[in-house]
Amino acid sequence: MTPELKAKLDQLVTDNKVLIFMKGSKLMPQCGFSNNVVQIFNTLGVPFETVDVLADPEIRQGVKEYSNWPTIPQIYVNGEFLGGSDIAIEMYQSGELQEMVEVALAS
Repeated sequence: MTPELKAKLDQLVTDNKVLIFMKGSKLMPQCGFSNNVVQIFNTLGVPFETVDVLADPEIRQGVKEYSNWPTIPQIYVNGEFLGGSDIAIEMYQSGELQEMVEVALAS
């Protein structure tokens, strides 16, 4: 990964309290897993931003190295990598995700 790409990813992750690297956008998800994650955050009713990895092959590959996680979507809350769709679903069902997001948005 180039230093420029790492800096760009660092900036995106630190500038947004809740950020999802996904296929498509929050208005038009392009895969089922990305759609699951968008639906979870819409249900929580919290502000979040998305980055469409399909629009930028460098980010699509780079974010996998950045997080050391092989799949998309990837969720960051308060600069911390959470995981993908399965982890988001588990955390949502347990109430842990809502709690984490509320803490992040309050900070």
